This record gives sequence, structure tokens and C-alpha cells, in this order.
Amino acid sequence: MYGFYRVASAVNITTVANPKENAKEIITLIKEAYRDEVSFVVFPELTLTGYTSSDLFLNQLLLQEQNSYLLSILEATENISTVAILGIYLKDRGRLYNSAVVIQKGKILGIIPKTYLPNKKEFYEKRQFTSGIDIKDRVIEFLNQKIPFGVDLLFSGGDVLFGVEICEDLWAITPPTLSMASSGANLFFNLSASNELIGKAEYREELVRTQSARCMGAYVYSSSGVGESSTDTVFGGHGIIAEYGSTLSQTKRFSMKNELITADIDIEKLNWLRINDSSYYDSNIEEFRVIEFNLTPKISKLKRYIDPTPFVPSIYQEKKTRCEEIISIQAHGLIKRMSSAYIKRAIIGISGGLDSTLALLSTHRAFEIMGWDKQDIIAITMAGFGTTSRTKNNAIELCEKLGITLREADITDISLKEFELIGHDRDDLSVTYENVQARARTSILMNTANRENGLVIGTGDLSEIALGWSTYNGDHISAYALNSGIPKTLIKYVIEYYKKNSEIAYIIDDILDTPISPELLPHKDNKITQKTEDILGSYELHDFFLYHFIKYGAKPSKILFLADIAFKEYETDTIKKWLKLFLKRFFTQQFKRSCMPDGVKVGTISLSPRADWKMPSDANMNVWLEELE
Repeated sequence: MYGFYRVASAVNITTVANPKENAKEIITLIKEAYRDEVSFVVFPELTLTGYTSSDLFLNQLLLQEQNSYLLSILEATENISTVAILGIYLKDRGRLYNSAVVIQKGKILGIIPKTYLPNKKEFYEKRQFTSGIDIKDRVIEFLNQKIPFGVDLLFSGGDVLFGVEICEDLWAITPPTLSMASSGANLFFNLSASNELIGKAEYREELVRTQSARCMGAYVYSSSGVGESSTDTVFGGHGIIAEYGSTLSQTKRFSMKNELITADIDIEKLNWLRINDSSYYDSNIEEFRVIEFNLTPKISKLKRYIDPTPFVPSIYQEKKTRCEEIISIQAHGLIKRMSSAYIKRAIIGISGGLDSTLALLSTHRAFEIMGWDKQDIIAITMAGFGTTSRTKNNAIELCEKLGITLREADITDISLKEFELIGHDRDDLSVTYENVQARARTSILMNTANRENGLVIGTGDLSEIALGWSTYNGDHISAYALNSGIPKTLIKYVIEYYKKNSEIAYIIDDILDTPISPELLPHKDNKITQKTEDILGSYELHDFFLYHFIKYGAKPSKILFLADIAFKEYETDTIKKWLKLFLKRFFTQQFKRSCMPDGVKVGTISLSPRADWKMPSDANMNVWLEELE
């Protein structure tokens, strides 16, 4: 399953100080998790007794009952491969320890004591328990087994290396998960008893989510439910599953019944994200005992949502914030470049397409921020053999509404002259026919920049750079590649945001509705005949391929697997066809990226050879194509 594991957070019905009743619910939930193909399930703190048993922890009978019913749980789960993490308290060397016990197939794999014991306000754990902070390299006799015991335990099975911490451990200044993560752990469990206060649930979720990001792992959290004592506090039963800064699932709090939430986490992705992040492997590796266990994930069908547009914010409410941020990054990058070069004019080719529209709008924003004269933005429309009146009119109207300088330069005559000079038949609509026009446009822009002491703004986007969909020494070149960090799907998203400006909203609508085209081949009855996505495939697909290929080095077969889930509108063979094309173009077009101009990085992925992506132009693609087959 390409490194996917199903994990669960369980909140059981709790009967305070009654291990027998609690054991019944625990067994029920473990079996439910197993039937649902869950590999790991975590329960709340002190699961068998309830967290709020207080001084009853000091009573011999409660400890005896707990241990007896832990045995019953082991017996009931002898044939269950799901790893369960339960909360117990343990007596050792005259001390009581609030602990987590890790079980699988009727065996105890290890016991981890709590490191940080809260002892303030409504919590007073030091009254009953001792911190296990110094317990390492210990093996104890417990329930007729020799059990590894200590805070130095990690558990290894397949791609997974997991660690366990208990409640307050997460809230401490230096949570144990930090050292676990730096030593290779990629999955973390927390057994908790966190009471409900106004606003605490939001903070708790943020804490779990951000810890998963900091540790570059997955974090599964389970907190005690409403069955706990309400003497001075109320517990809501908060289960949370987070992966690398994103919350995948949460329980509905204050439930009066058992709760089991699941999520499919991508361990393979997490492992390779770490390899792709240089700061991770600079952290210290600490000594842990690694407990081996056998586990084969048996997910028959992935339940996880796979985002078809990973570059685009998934929450609509974030649109204003994200778009303003992107525009600001672009604008301030351009401001710095123009200021440093002592240049006051921006030169931009405007076609009425998506890319040149965003580049123009962001350039316009830069001039607004600085209070520069907008007439110093010189936009040039350069109609060629395929230019339609629709795109040209949109370009002209947009420039007029923005109050910038507009110039027109028809490139048909200069292109025909060059055909003549190189002996090219004007009826031969090959790549030469197209590239002559692209280079003519770049020549006009560069020469205009010389004449006006201006800076040529590049309009090519990240998707085109990945695919090499540009003419070498044509639209491939500029003085500052403003869109080079933004993929096509995100460009559409940001341009749509500009519809808030009622003055240009109708123009933006028509630009968004226009087929993507370089307009280099002759039009037919003033209609676009050359549609990029008919040639290359959907940019949604290519941006999806690009994200997974670059972000964590996903294998082509996994990209196909994920795309097949994300894109229901495409047949598998169709996705595979375009993925092959993506790989071929990505490899063969590296030479263009090796000498691409400067451009601002906007998101987590850049293909600049000076920033994120260094690759030989002569790399062979066959290994990747063969793996896909």
C-alpha cells in the first residue's frame, strides 16, 4: 500500500475504578479496530482504572484488579495483529508509575513510564506517582513476562518506528517526541487525560498538529471521555490524528458511547520528507532500545482523501489571506530587484492568457505599494499568426483599466522575414514555425527594455518550467521570472481572487474561461485551434505529478496510485499516459531549467537550479518509466 498504515484513536466508555468494565470496552474497541484494518490504536491515559481514581491508586485491590483484567485483554487479543497502546499504572521498586503498555497478539512489547507529572491546580499526580524520567535500560518481571521498561523505548515494524508519550509529556518544554523523532521515530502516540476548559480543545488540537509538523511525523492522541469523574473537572474524550502539520481526523467530544476514529497515514512519504529536509538530519541521534514486532498493513482500500490540487489552499476561507500573501511575495521580490538595479520601468508581454495576466497584476501591485508611476509599466501585445481577437482585446482592456502604458507590435512581418532568412516554408507548421514567433516576441521585449532602461518581466509558470513548455531563448528567458514559483492551478486560483475588483471582474472571467494556448499556430475563424492541454494533458494532472515527484520523491507507481484515487474523471490508462509524458518532458527539458532566470520562490517547491532543484541535464529517465510499467 505504498507505505500507508491505518491508525486509530479510541476513547472508551470509562467506569472509574472498575477495570473489569473498562476491559470489556477496550476489547470491543480493539476488535473493532482490527476488523477495520487498523494497524495501531491508542487509548486514553490510565485506561483500565480511569484517570480520576485519585488516592484509590494507593489501594492494593485496584492494582490487583487492573493487572488481572489486563491479562484478560491479552488473552482476548492473542490472534489480533493490531498494536494497542493502553494506559496502566505499574508498581516497581516501591514506586507507582503512570505508564503506557504496548501490546500485540497477546504479548506485552514494552512499558513506558510518564516523564512529566503535572502537580498544579486540578492536577496532583505526584501525590500517587513517580516520574520515570531516569528509567532506561531496565527489564522487569510483569504478568509472567520479562518486559522492557523505560523512557528509552521505540518500537519497530516495517517502515514504522513509533514512540509513546503520556499527556503532560506533550505540554512540556522539551517533549520526549523531539528526541524520538531525531532518532528516527516517525509515528507518535499520546495517552492523555486532558480536561475540558473554554478554548482548550482548540489549543490541544493545535499542539498535536504542530508537534506532528515539528517532528515530521504522524501523531495520534487519545484523551479521557465523559465517563471520568466530574468531581472537579469534566473530560470530553478528545481523539486527534495529525500528520506533518495537518489534522486528519478528530472525535466528536462529549460522546456517551465508545468512539473510534481512524486515518490512513503515509509513512513512506514522511520518511522521504525527512531525507528531503536538510535540517532534520542535523539533529542529534539519542540512544533508544528498539523493540521489534511483526506487522503487515492490510488496507484493502485507502480511506484517505487525496487532494487533486495540492498546490491550491483547501479551505476557501483562507483564499483572501493566501492570495494576498502570494501577490505580496511576488510584488516585493520585484520591488527589490528593480530597486537594486536602479530600474524604474517594467516591460511585460501581455497576451490575454493566465500567466501574463497574473504577472501584470502583481507588477501593478508592486508599483502601487511603492507609489511608482503606473505609466512606467509598459505592456506590449505582440499578435502573431494564431492570435485571436478575444485574447488580444482582453489584454488591451485589462491594460486600459489598470492605467498602464500599452503598446502593440505585430510580429507576423518579422516572423515571415526570418522564415525567408533561414529558408523555412511558411506553410510548414512545425516547431520552427512556432519558435520563430516566440523568439521574435522575446527579442522585442529585450530590445524595448534596453531602449527604456526597463526590466523584462517573465511570465512562464512553474508547471511550464517543469514540462519545458517554453521556447529556449524565447519565452524561456527574461530579466526576472515573476511566475516561476507558481504552478498553473494556483495561478488560476490567484487570478480569480482579482475578481473582487469590480472594474476588471468581467475581463478576469473571460480570461479564466479562455482555453490555455500559446497561440502560435494559425487560428480558424478567429477561434483558438492550438490548445495546450490537448497536447500535454490537463495541468491539474501535471501539477499533481509535479508535487508528489518533487516534494518527497514519490515513485511513479505511487503517483499513479494516488492520482487514480484523486481524479475520478480520468481512466487509469489516461492518467498513466500523461504521467509518462510528464516524466519524459521533465527529464529531457532539464537543460532549460539549468539556465533559467532568477525568480521568486512562492511555495514549497521551486525548480530553480540556485534554489531547490539541482539535476544533470543528461539524467536518464528509463528507470522511472520502467518502474511505472
